[in-house]
Amino acid sequence: MVQVDFETAAAFLKEQEGFVLLCHAFPDGDTIGSAAALCEGLRQLGKRAYIRCPHDIPKKFAPLTEGFLSCDFPEETVVAVDVADRKLLGHLDEIYGERVDLCVDHHPSNTGYAKRLCLNADAAANCENIFHLLRALGVRMTSTIATALFVGLSTDTGCFQYANTTPQTHRIAADLMEAGIPAGEINRVLFGIKTRARIELERRILDGMRFFFDGQCAVVTITKQMRAESGCDDSDMDGISSLARTVEGVRVGVTVRERSDGRFKISLRTVEPIDASAICKELGGGGHVRAAGCELDGPIEAVMERLLSVIEGVF
Repeated sequence: MVQVDFETAAAFLKEQEGFVLLCHAFPDGDTIGSAAALCEGLRQLGKRAYIRCPHDIPKKFAPLTEGFLSCDFPEETVVAVDVADRKLLGHLDEIYGERVDLCVDHHPSNTGYAKRLCLNADAAANCENIFHLLRALGVRMTSTIATALFVGLSTDTGCFQYANTTPQTHRIAADLMEAGIPAGEINRVLFGIKTRARIELERRILDGMRFFFDGQCAVVTITKQMRAESGCDDSDMDGISSLARTVEGVRVGVTVRERSDGRFKISLRTVEPIDASAICKELGGGGHVRAAGCELDGPIEAVMERLLSVIEGVF
């Protein structure tokens, strides 16, 4: 693995052809926005590029990828965006895991699996990095690119509320708004509207919320049965990992989500000075200081015991 800056990454991309852009599993607005903006930028330069994702694109992000999901050319260059570990490629890991030519990421826990790594861990969202990369490429800022990048910035910062939001984040957002995007409407769709299925799921989650360590840790569990009863699909799950942290006095919010294969996806959200990434690293995962995750094998009782034994050490 060779670590490269934006200028070096841009020079590499200019020399290549036939791009496949990879998103991470259970895609969020940042990985999709990163891929969509880079795909549009590469096509603007006359390159052939398309996007692949190991899971379906959530409905609210689907418009960003319109026209970007089909390929009628040889795949020559593999680029991963917002993918910290090749394991996060899901079933695409078997196809592309050993072939990633460039990874553009903002996770400090990136495992260095790609041949070239363009990493800026100070970025609140990977779309900040794609913004700088597109500038290095000399790409013209269009409303399509600006919208994709703004979605990534907004979703990874919780509508610019999370502690990862920096002055640089706001400066980039301002540049994107000056491209003529409907920023207010984008945020209304992303954060101001919930499906009835999402409301039903939240009701069940709140009914089952549990507190530990004198109320400093809140844990919510999302089972397959809860999702089935509420009618939720993956498009209804965006942002749900922050729910447990919204309770007064909670310093560690934990979401335990049962997957279809019986494993459990764990998402942690913390407040200063607790390092969510350090906790998840002990459990085989990683992420950011205030937002991180991992996966554990069941049963749920064993998952909870292991989780709480690690979290207890931070108090």
